[in-house]
Amino acid sequence: MPVIKPFRALKPQPHLADKVAALPYDVMDTAEAREMAKGNPYSFLHVDKAEIDLEPGIDLYDPRVYQQARDNLNKMIATGTFIQDKQQNYYIYRQIMKDHVQTGLVATVSVDDYLNNSVKKHEYTRQEKEQDRIKHVDCCNAQTGPIFLTYRARQEIDAIIDSCVATHSPLYDFVAEDGVSHIAWVIDDSNIIQELTAAFTRLDSLYIADGHHRCAAAVKVAQQRRQANPNYSGLEEFNYFLAVIFPDNQLQIMDYNRVVKDLNGLSTAEFLDKIATKFVVEMCPDNCPCRPEQKNKFGMYLQGQWYRLNARPETLAGLDLVAGLDVSILQDNILAPILGIADPRTDARIDFVGGIRGLAELERRVNEGMAVAFALYPTTIHEVMTIADAGQVMPPKSTWFEPKLRSGLFIHLLD
Repeated sequence: MPVIKPFRALKPQPHLADKVAALPYDVMDTAEAREMAKGNPYSFLHVDKAEIDLEPGIDLYDPRVYQQARDNLNKMIATGTFIQDKQQNYYIYRQIMKDHVQTGLVATVSVDDYLNNSVKKHEYTRQEKEQDRIKHVDCCNAQTGPIFLTYRARQEIDAIIDSCVATHSPLYDFVAEDGVSHIAWVIDDSNIIQELTAAFTRLDSLYIADGHHRCAAAVKVAQQRRQANPNYSGLEEFNYFLAVIFPDNQLQIMDYNRVVKDLNGLSTAEFLDKIATKFVVEMCPDNCPCRPEQKNKFGMYLQGQWYRLNARPETLAGLDLVAGLDVSILQDNILAPILGIADPRTDARIDFVGGIRGLAELERRVNEGMAVAFALYPTTIHEVMTIADAGQVMPPKSTWFEPKLRSGLFIHLLD
């Protein structure tokens, strides 16, 4: 029974929303962020990637980065770029990417639901990334990037949100530089707020789609503040984390592909021979890029040639939920035993390419020095939720959701 709550959002002035809104901090490096924010003092990257305003080469975890983020946010508040609502509201956030539309509820969610597993996870977090977001949230006294949550769609929630969209004027309505439309509405009617709150209590669970590190950090900050304030009531804002909550039937998961720097000392012929023991290997006709069209099939780009890899029946025999994921099949049959990549979380020889970049990006990376690339069929939201329900976790870099939530449109202050 998840507990959600309206909140007093800190949000940009409507005429500045398109200038403020920024991609999440973790989908770009510092150089890319600096280029994206060039000439735009309103960009929220000045808060979420504050190192762009400090000397090149600074350690991303230097205390000055968090102080700069806090100072930049406070300056944006002081100069009127951001204003805070006077009452607690819910908000609706719609994204349109070509013919894909997804509409979610912006709310805060109880940290206790994360702790009692009413908010379910499907990934492990990395300590250094978690600590980074803990320091960022604590120093800014704000959750600046929403957690991307999902739930099994319910008609009653759809009906309420659809009615609000039909009867309210948008707060924001703009198209970002990547062509994705962002539209938002305010829900300030107390009766509708009560209806939505009650409807979400009738769900069994919420699921983290994207943002495991941000979510874990929000919870750790809440625990720290509870410890510092043993008489806390539970109503303080730090007891809740910022989220956008979408029904599962509206989500779009793209492929999350792999590139590897070398063949682990093998010749091309030796490498292909080893793969052939687990997969049927075929050269793609006319050397066309091979995008897998179903599970258990893979594309591979090696020395300027595309191949199709079809997992042999014996390779798939007896696999459980997690081992049966395509990312696991690739890891357990090629990346680890043949290419020597035992831990893809830490091995510098492997890199990951989101499907939004296309197969041409895989070709480019190999043509410019990587040894081999693998194209995967996307993980499904059903697989994500089934594994989370079973209390298991997925391998790293299993899902790439698009479109990405923009940061800076809704901020949750912790007091």
